[in-house]
Amino acid sequence: MVHYKLYYFPVRGYAETARQLFALSKTPYEDIRLTHEEWPKHKAEMPFEKMPVLKIDDFALPQSFAIIRYLARQFGYAGKNPLEEATVDALGDLMKDYFSEAQPYFTAMREQKPAAEHEKLKKEAYQPAVERLFKFLEKYLKKSKSGFLVDSGLTWVDLFVADHLGTLTGFEPHALDGHKELQHLREKVLAVPEIKQWVAKRPATQM
Repeated sequence: MVHYKLYYFPVRGYAETARQLFALSKTPYEDIRLTHEEWPKHKAEMPFEKMPVLKIDDFALPQSFAIIRYLARQFGYAGKNPLEEATVDALGDLMKDYFSEAQPYFTAMREQKPAAEHEKLKKEAYQPAVERLFKFLEKYLKKSKSGFLVDSGLTWVDLFVADHLGTLTGFEPHALDGHKELQHLREKVLAVPEIKQWVAKRPATQM
């Protein structure tokens, strides 16, 4: 039997989708959460000196999206045919583009920058990025037959998007107002029994 260990910080962040894939598939693993004080002692052990890292027996796999895609393929949440897999990957890359564009705003929030700087970055970085993201996600949701982002049903990108929508509404309670397709997606993901159970017991973190 394969032995999995997932290394990350004590937040949801870029490891949460992997954790949810383990929950969905009912696959045992070690959820190793290193504090920022502990991290320097382990940094040199990691392939790219970053986390998350997934250890599969003695093999260490770095990079969050590589980890997610590997687990999704192993557990059946990558899409049901090559075109769906490619679509799911494209939507994941859309999320990466969005994070890159909106990152200055999220950094200002995390570091509690002055309100004036925060508002400036919200207008210049976050709002254009999130509007673009929502437009394209809603386009795919409207044409999907499943209520998820692709026709066959739940995939890893639904988990990834839904978790981030939860983070957004934590910061901006009205972030999904007027976006019923995205609200419905988040509700559908959270209603999956294994996800509902995981969310109820996981450590509470802001991000």
